[in-house]
Amino acid sequence: MNIKPLADNVVIKATEAEETTKSGIVLTSAAKEKPQVAEVVAVGPGGLVDGKEVKMTVKVGDKVIAAKYSGTEIKIDGEEFTILRQADILAIVE
Repeated sequence: MNIKPLADNVVIKATEAEETTKSGIVLTSAAKEKPQVAEVVAVGPGGLVDGKEVKMTVKVGDKVIAAKYSGTEIKIDGEEFTILRQADILAIVE
């Protein structure tokens, strides 16, 4: 299935959380934090949103840091994605 976001929405897929800490402690799935780094899967066209011109600055394939509890989580074909507004993306990881 293909996801095509509208307006200034972006579809991201979270990267896997670290399995171990820097000191080598293995984390259980319950102890892992929700990852904030994600990969952009699809980008909306931007355009006129709420009466303001929005230019999309992220592109498919970018690694981004998103606000922790932003967006709408969806599950398609067994994979989890988040749809959020471009404004909820805090940074691009280079």
